[in-house]
Parts: sequence; structure tokens; C-alpha cells
Amino acid sequence: MARKDVPPRWDRKMQQRLARGEAAALGELYDRFASLVHSLAHRVLADEQAADAVTREVFAHVWEHPETYDPRQGPLRSWVAAVTHRVAVQRLRDREEREQPRREELESTVRRASVAARADYIVHSMPAPLRAALDRAYVQRLDHRQTAADLGVTEEEARRRLRLGLQLLSTAHDTGTPPGYRGAV
Repeated sequence: MARKDVPPRWDRKMQQRLARGEAAALGELYDRFASLVHSLAHRVLADEQAADAVTREVFAHVWEHPETYDPRQGPLRSWVAAVTHRVAVQRLRDREEREQPRREELESTVRRASVAARADYIVHSMPAPLRAALDRAYVQRLDHRQTAADLGVTEEEARRRLRLGLQLLSTAHDTGTPPGYRGAV
């Protein structure tokens, strides 16, 4: 009966063959553990192509660093599984780090679109005199004197309409929706 602290003979021999650079040993190891490596990687990443890449990376690591396996620490199968898990988790972290800016960019785009939609709703809902004053001042680039003359009102009235229109528009940045707003129809 084999002692508990003595690693299986196959594991010791495989590590020695890999350390000597025997390509046949890598092929044999691949045949034995490729499905294990691939399925573990796929379980972590939920992506077939990423699992394929992890499988290649794990066997490249085993080929380049066979000395990192210590047969006294446990079976070769467990070591290969641990290497696979480490590589797959690192890929998952890298992917999440790459995707984080995209999520933040998307959230920013959605916020800007929401503000624009609220501003559009506010402009189209405001009384016509306010909308006309804003149109002349901000679309046609007229100052308050020119706006007053164009609308046939006093300068004070033009300033009042512009101020009220801008106050209404400033609420577009509020997180709440304007009263009566039902969204895009």
C-alpha cells in the first residue's frame, strides 16, 4: 500500500519528463487534462473563445515552468486545475477592468440623453412667448435688446421671458421628470 505523503508515480515521472523538455510528455499531459482545463476555464469565463485561450495559456505555463509543480503538495491534476483557475480568474478581472470604462461611458451617454430629452420636453411645453424669446436669444444669437425689438416687447419683458425660460430649462438636470412627462411616445 502506498504511503499518503508519496506522490503518485505518474505525477513524478510526468514532472521529470516535462522538466527535460519532452514534447511527448506535454502531448500526453494535454490529452489527459485538456478537457478538465477547458471546462474549468469555461465555467469561470462563460466564453468559449476565452476558455480556448486559457487552455493554451495553461499548457504553455506547464511547458515553460514544470518546476513550479511540487509532487509532494498534491496530484498533478489538482495543480493543473489550480493554475487554470488562477489564469481564468485573472482573465475575468482583466475583462471587467476593460469593460468598466465602457459601462461608465454608457451611463454618461444615457444621462446626457435623458437631460436632452427633458430639456426638449420643457422647451416644447413652455408657453410660446418664453419659447420665442429663447429661440431668438440662443438659436438666432440675438441679445436681449434685439430679442425685445424682434418680439415687440420692452427690454425688461424680454429679460423676464429669457430668465423664466432659462429657469425652466435648468430643471432638465434634475433627476426627477417634469410634471406630466410621459417619456417618448
